[in-house]
Amino acid sequence: MIAGLLYDPGDPALAADRRRAQELMRAYNATIVGDGERDALLDALLGGRGERCALRAPLYVDYGWNVFLGDGVFLNYGCVLLDVCPIHIGSGTQIGPYVQILTADHPRGAEERASGLELGRPVRIGRDVWIGGGALILPGLTIGDGAVIGAGAVVTRDVQKGATVAGNPARPLVSDRASA
Repeated sequence: MIAGLLYDPGDPALAADRRRAQELMRAYNATIVGDGERDALLDALLGGRGERCALRAPLYVDYGWNVFLGDGVFLNYGCVLLDVCPIHIGSGTQIGPYVQILTADHPRGAEERASGLELGRPVRIGRDVWIGGGALILPGLTIGDGAVIGAGAVVTRDVQKGATVAGNPARPLVSDRASA
C-alpha cells in the first residue's frame, strides 16, 4: 500500500489499523484546546509532528501513522487526510478549514476497479505553504515551498515553489504587478 501498489483495503491488519485510528480520532475530536491529553492522542495517532503544531478538531485520517507534520503546522477545523500513503507537510504550513489531502486512489479501468483493489500515491507539501479553506489536494502531488492554494481549489497537478494557484482545476494566477 505505502509503495503505491494495488492492495486489498479489507485486509484484516489494515482494518485493525483503521479502527485504531478511528478510536484515537474519536478521543481527540472530543477534546478542546487546553485538555491535557491532546498531545498524547496526536502523538499516538500521527506518524510524527514537530513542535507548536495546532490541529483543530475535528480531524479525520485513514491510518494517521502516515501523516508527518513539521514545526508550527496549523490545520483548521474539519481537515481530511486520507493517508494510505505518506503525507508530509512542511514547517510553517497553514491549512484552512475543510481541506482534503488525498493519497487514496483507485484503478482507472473498470475491470481492475471491480476487483476491489485500491492504490495510493504520496503527497508532499513544502514549508510555509498556505492552503485556503475547502481546497482539495489529489493523490501523488507535490506543492512547493511558499506556494498559495486558493480556497476551494482542486489541485490536480504539482504546484511550483512560490506559485499561487486557484480554481477547478487549479491553475497559476498571473500577477498584475508587472504592468503596474
